[in-house]
Amino acid sequence: MALKYKFKDESLFNLAMTQSGVDGAHNNERLEFVGDRVLGLSVSSLLYTMFPDETEGEIARRYAVLVSTETLADVAIKLELEKSLHHGHMTGGRKRHMLANTMEALLGAIFFDAGFDTARKFICDIWTDLAAAAPVAPKDSKTKLQEFVQKHANGSLPVYKYNEPTGAAHCPVFSVSVTAMGQTATGEGSSKKNASTAAADALLKKLAI
Repeated sequence: MALKYKFKDESLFNLAMTQSGVDGAHNNERLEFVGDRVLGLSVSSLLYTMFPDETEGEIARRYAVLVSTETLADVAIKLELEKSLHHGHMTGGRKRHMLANTMEALLGAIFFDAGFDTARKFICDIWTDLAAAAPVAPKDSKTKLQEFVQKHANGSLPVYKYNEPTGAAHCPVFSVSVTAMGQTATGEGSSKKNASTAAADALLKKLAI
């Protein structure tokens, strides 16, 4: 799926596609910061309209999935952003994290290029189908993991360990490990919450749930 938006200011697109590992001064981190907020408001209002009968907790669970690193990376891949991305090292688990950040930066760039209404329309054109794909509000990974472990490990609970963050001080990457039923998995994210959710999701896959 090609990018269905043409920039009036191509320099904004180029900046959105430039990782800090390539240029420490002129990169997409500031656009990513703005894009995260544009995405958050757009998806929140979209869910409010699409699911008028759901509670705050239910749309919050939908929101968490739709703005997650995994979803953002999937959208970036569909838009083939990797072909335009200027990066240093992009291997393993860092690749999806980097693609997710780039997706947010792209949204920030569209906002500055054409305003909020255009950015929101761009988001809704993609995220409406993603939201509609789940007829029932999903349980977040941490809840699913806790319920599974309690049921199959005599009421035990997963144990989370918060590791030292990495990356720049103004844009840290958080890392969390979770252990349960003799297995351990680690996740990364732009916040401790996102990292712990990623860790829980990774452990669920290990446990083949």
